[in-house]
Amino acid sequence: MRRPAPTLVMLGAFALGVLAAPAAPAQPAADTLGTVRARGVLACGVAPSDPGFSIPDAQGVWRGLDVDYCRAVAAAVLGDAEKVRFVPSSTQQRFTMLQSGEVDLLVRNTTWTLGREASLGLVFAGVNFYDGQGFMVRKDLGVSSARQLDGATICVHPGTTTEQNLADYFRTHGMTFSPVLIEGTEELRGAFLAGRCDAFTGDASTLAAFRAAQGPKADSLAIMPEIISKEPLGPAVRQGDWRWFQAVRWSHFALLAAEELGVTRQNIDQFASSPNPDVQRFLGRTGDLGRAMGLENDWAARIVAQVGNFGELWERNITPLGVPRGPNELWTRGGLHYAPPLR
Repeated sequence: MRRPAPTLVMLGAFALGVLAAPAAPAQPAADTLGTVRARGVLACGVAPSDPGFSIPDAQGVWRGLDVDYCRAVAAAVLGDAEKVRFVPSSTQQRFTMLQSGEVDLLVRNTTWTLGREASLGLVFAGVNFYDGQGFMVRKDLGVSSARQLDGATICVHPGTTTEQNLADYFRTHGMTFSPVLIEGTEELRGAFLAGRCDAFTGDASTLAAFRAAQGPKADSLAIMPEIISKEPLGPAVRQGDWRWFQAVRWSHFALLAAEELGVTRQNIDQFASSPNPDVQRFLGRTGDLGRAMGLENDWAARIVAQVGNFGELWERNITPLGVPRGPNELWTRGGLHYAPPLR
């Protein structure tokens, strides 16, 4: 009788050992959606003071585009847009706060990049603002282009894509600069106004909001025409928590879809009898799209009824800053915002 080859014996024994070995205990999947619903409140990380995006008003009520995104998610998953605890986060702390679970969702003018998704354990659920980095100067500096800032001192947030873009831009154009690195937003802006730096760099939308907030002094400030980067800003969640990711992502798309359909906070009740099947699915009157995500079927309708559609959010928060929609228009009007079908 022929003996089995030693190698085959060893492979067979290994296979039997693998089959007989007890399976490693599976790690419990994260369930932020279940946690938030059990808690009854959404913890949302936002910027502490960013006019147009997130800032408390004189009564302490948070206002802004990012704030309204937090409220939209709360309306979808909790049925009440007011069930949000806003957690101010600095540029240095924001990712740690999300990673540690201190916040459930980060909506804080944060740029979606490959590096952040690949190394920080987070994933972006969409883009709520297409932005780009620019420069602001005092008009008495006498410059009209970023290319005239060779040798300038520039105020910038440390540890951000803004700082990296700044270095890349000057290196590319053979220019030099001296950074003034200050983490606190108000301190950074104050340093610029006090003349500690020649220029202030950041997302163009943030620069416009800052300039608008200066009142009569706004005319003394100028934003350079150059946009030196792509800054797609949007909400971020922890990786691997896909049910929560779906709830946040489709809340974003619901805001866009509502504007496409013409459904607003004021007229949503008039659409109840609409013959349009897309509207009926959106309102949750047909289909089980909500239940498929672990939500109620009227989740999208609740967003619009309580917060509005994307266009309403823009008019309420961004239009007063004098920022045109530009690439933030719907795709039907030449912009980049596009919602996949809700069906």
